[in-house]
Amino acid sequence: MQTFKRTVIGSAIALSLLSAGTSLAAVSADQAARLGGELTPIGAEKAGNGDAIPAWDGGLTTPPVKQPQQGIYPDPFPGDERLLVIDQSNVDQYQDKLSPGQVATIKTYSDYFIPVYQTRRTAAYPEFMTAKAKANATQVSLTANGNGLQNYETGVPFPIPQSGVEVIFNHITRYRGGSIVRNVAQVTPQANGDFSAVKFTEYLTDRVALEDYEAGVDDNVMFYFKQVITAPSRLAGNVLLVHETLDQVKEPRRAWLYNSGQRRVRRAPQVAYDGPGTAADGQRTSDNLDLYNGAPDKYTWELVGKKEMYIPYNSYKLSDPELSYDEIIQPGHINQELTRYELHRVWHVRATLKDGERHIYAKRDFYVDEDSWQIAVVDHYDGRGQLWRVAESHMVQGYDIGVPSYAAETLYDLLSGRYLVMGLTNEEDDPYTFGVKARSNEFTPAALRRAGVR
Repeated sequence: MQTFKRTVIGSAIALSLLSAGTSLAAVSADQAARLGGELTPIGAEKAGNGDAIPAWDGGLTTPPVKQPQQGIYPDPFPGDERLLVIDQSNVDQYQDKLSPGQVATIKTYSDYFIPVYQTRRTAAYPEFMTAKAKANATQVSLTANGNGLQNYETGVPFPIPQSGVEVIFNHITRYRGGSIVRNVAQVTPQANGDFSAVKFTEYLTDRVALEDYEAGVDDNVMFYFKQVITAPSRLAGNVLLVHETLDQVKEPRRAWLYNSGQRRVRRAPQVAYDGPGTAADGQRTSDNLDLYNGAPDKYTWELVGKKEMYIPYNSYKLSDPELSYDEIIQPGHINQELTRYELHRVWHVRATLKDGERHIYAKRDFYVDEDSWQIAVVDHYDGRGQLWRVAESHMVQGYDIGVPSYAAETLYDLLSGRYLVMGLTNEEDDPYTFGVKARSNEFTPAALRRAGVR
């Protein structure tokens, strides 16, 4: 495989920055002018590779099939056939297009395989977001400590990234649809495949999408998030509220928990870093959600470069509402017959725990889709340097609203043989609702009791 370590601004200085932990400067106007030309509006290489990866032609921006309702996406490519299957018999032949964690997952489970399909570059964002990206390229920079953003309001902050942490901020801040409500399930199967789904109703609103948004108010807050557990009954009514701050070193994430049994609201500083994930049976950390979230200060971030890689993509089959969770969940891993992988270019970012810092993951390798800035694969290593957990996000393009998202995210524990799946919607009546009107008073500690009534 050809591995790409291309510079993003075409100079010796930029090349040296590819391995730097942080870079504080925005790019020049000349570099930003490449956006919409040789680069896509948000910074991916527009050209294909002349073979397996096509040129980006604007993505999938109009519904190609009839949708039964908002938030449900019938497969726009039902006639696509598998090009190849990667399993234990041939994984060594393709390991240069896989992460070490993907290879290890195949070698761990004899029935695990990666089905590869035609590459379709469907990712796209609304025009008002792509316009923001071009403006951000010359205006937004990292704070002096590298843990936050300056001159930032919304959109992709670093469409032409110069450091690993900038790539991660592109993922963290990516546009998710403004103000949304979703109903999803999380499962943490036992080694034999038995599971009981935990169900959530989640509310997420970008600060600038609030109906009462006021510039300069809460300007260190990126978005507001509220997560209500609706099942099982023993957990129903518990609520998590988060005000996600941009610079979490300057001002830590604001988090509160409402316990419906005690009818009490408490601050929740443990909802960060490697604090336990909500109702996850110890199978994920707080910063595992969305493949990665939160403050970057515990790690040094290296921008290793670019490579071509098989990643989950256009995973519409996995989100089919005709499927039950029993058809998806299997011992050891999800039903790979329902997955789809494609060859795409990804940014490879390596996070290494700083001396003196504590986290259960000593190293993480992130592989970030260039077309959407969504993290596609993460390999997690423990303090001994041993590969531990492998995360994948199964991308779908919301073709009616122009927003990439996930059909589900998986986190495989290669040591225990267990795993977690978050974001399943197959059995939910109203999986996603976009364009929801929201006000700031809905995301206050005082609002938790109202949301937490059983």
